[in-house]
Amino acid sequence: MSGITLKNGLISYYGNPAGYTDKEKAIVDSIFQNDELTIWLQSRSLTPKWTDGVMERLLAGERADGMECVLLKNVRIWQLKPDVDVHMKFIPYEEMVRQFGEPSLENYNIVYDGQLDTNDLEAIYTRCNANHPAGFSGHSLSMSDVVELYDAQGSEYHYCDRFGFQKINFGGSEQTQAMEMSM
Repeated sequence: MSGITLKNGLISYYGNPAGYTDKEKAIVDSIFQNDELTIWLQSRSLTPKWTDGVMERLLAGERADGMECVLLKNVRIWQLKPDVDVHMKFIPYEEMVRQFGEPSLENYNIVYDGQLDTNDLEAIYTRCNANHPAGFSGHSLSMSDVVELYDAQGSEYHYCDRFGFQKINFGGSEQTQAMEMSM
């Protein structure tokens, strides 16, 4: 298994942020310049442009071209508690709101809290169905579950709906922090 990966336009060399892609070019930190990485890039039709300081800029969340890198957020998966009304479970968002009101933090438990290799909700859905990440203690991601993406700036909550996700107001960051403190 290769220690070189390309995800979301970012090149990782044995766990280190080494560079990023820009059309048919790969902007890569000079400290990683070697035959293995050069051959790997060329096999993907990418022309390497070896540049000093790329790794430091990537770690700081920026790229040499001034564009911001997408930094990965932490992910929490919330699933309804076993003792809630069984009719709340596995229903679309509209039905949840119509019958029970907006999804409420006190009806849910955290079944996963960690970082995945993506911020994409559909990719998170697939990951939490096909190959549960380590530490995942719930059932496969389903309707009525809530995916929280969070970082130091705050949280975004997404209700797993019939098709895709519905962004919701699931509780302020004060509630989440208070819950974390009590765990």
